[in-house]
Amino acid sequence: MRKYEMNSSCLKAVLLLAVFVVSLALTGVAPAQAAEPTAPVQCPAPKVKDLGIADPASIIFIGNSFFYYNNSMHNQVLQLVKAAMPAHKIRATSVTISGSGWDWHDVNSYFRPKGIAAYSFAAGNKVVFNDPKEKLFDVAIMMDCSQCPVHPTLKTIFTEYAQKHSATVRQHNATPVFFMSWAYADKPEMTQQLAAAYTQAGNDNNVLVIPAGLAFAKSIAQRPDLNLYVSDKRHPSPAGTYLAAATTYATLFKQSPVGLSYKAGLDAETAQFLQEVAWETVQEFFNP
Repeated sequence: MRKYEMNSSCLKAVLLLAVFVVSLALTGVAPAQAAEPTAPVQCPAPKVKDLGIADPASIIFIGNSFFYYNNSMHNQVLQLVKAAMPAHKIRATSVTISGSGWDWHDVNSYFRPKGIAAYSFAAGNKVVFNDPKEKLFDVAIMMDCSQCPVHPTLKTIFTEYAQKHSATVRQHNATPVFFMSWAYADKPEMTQQLAAAYTQAGNDNNVLVIPAGLAFAKSIAQRPDLNLYVSDKRHPSPAGTYLAAATTYATLFKQSPVGLSYKAGLDAETAQFLQEVAWETVQEFFNP
């Protein structure tokens, strides 16, 4: 039996759950399913607290539609990095399959020569071919399907491929990172369940975890009027993608996004609020 050191940010998720349900009622989202009693979920503290790389220069996002909504999360992260470090040269791309779980992805093929990221476009629509001798990606950020880590039928596949994909990424001299996704708007109990699953997978495989799901819960508890979802109650609204991107930036670069000029079209007050939530979440998750 595993012994857990309880993470204070996960413990707060339990408290946020009650606030979350009340928030759903205030925003008109029916909480019928969310109100069903669920067994307590123990959430470990993350063992890996930093990326181990100073200012990564190349990132691949591997996942599903949660990543590609709103012009793709990798573009949002790039804009935040450029706003924070204008001189830092960085590139990023995404490989996403709609509805996909980790077992749908052939991660090894994403590192093949003259494949993904073989070239990019510069000013004036100029095609720039990347040097095949250079390292393809510093970091691979991976997200399973939105419910796979906690689904009774699929969670063993999540555990299996967390190990397999981490090993594959490391074979290519890159650093694996897990992206903790968020609860469905009408199933807030998923917040703690997903947090526990991703954090434990991170600990088992010595992988850094991005606590985006906890950031969603914190935002909703503080600002239930700010909708982080589109109408399906699952995919992110522009504000949701921005919050997830800010949390990703803060986790990878260990820098606060608060005050960055890039706002993704959001008004200044909303952008600053989401920047603050992202930074607070990251600090609480890694330094309980």
